[in-house]
Amino acid sequence: MLPILYSFRRCPYAMRARLALSYALEVNALELREVILKNKPQALLDISPKATVPVLQLVDGTVIDESLDIMQWALSINDPGNWLLTDKESEVRELVTQNDGEFKWALDHYKYSDRHEESEEYYRALGEKFLHKLNEKLQKNAFLMGENISFSDLAIFPFIRQFAHVDKKWFFTSEYEALINWTNYWLESDLFKNIMKKNPGWKEGDELLLFPY
Repeated sequence: MLPILYSFRRCPYAMRARLALSYALEVNALELREVILKNKPQALLDISPKATVPVLQLVDGTVIDESLDIMQWALSINDPGNWLLTDKESEVRELVTQNDGEFKWALDHYKYSDRHEESEEYYRALGEKFLHKLNEKLQKNAFLMGENISFSDLAIFPFIRQFAHVDKKWFFTSEYEALINWTNYWLESDLFKNIMKKNPGWKEGDELLLFPY
């Protein structure tokens, strides 16, 4: 028996969980179940009624259904590069909280501006406050907390990727050169490419799909 990860390829929360799991765990350590959001499997609903991915079910039945908690679980098992960066834990958490709060709100409104009262440019400008903060950090260091990768890079990158994809031309020609370089680093990394392989939606009775690859 293996732990089971319910995921959705394009979800940024699921992406950051898969990044941490792929980094920390040995090959074939989990069963991966790709969720079709319009037709969520009953097995997922049974263990997590809110049914938002990612959800990790451990062999003992424990359910972890928050992406940051899944990341923490993975890195607590194995963290050869010290990506948890425990000496800067409060700084990491503060940045991730801002990403998941104010920035995610701006991102959602920017991405779907036609559903809201203000223009795309208005919501993009709100999101740029966070882009500016990240860019300042990355002008000083290769990664958000210094010269080494940390929990914050994994947790935040999928959301910056999503922001960039709303208008790629604007983002990749913007003034945020350091942030663009950091984004490209992650987009081109083997770690990211490996977690973005396409898989069919899972249904009961399907053959096991093992992860990390």
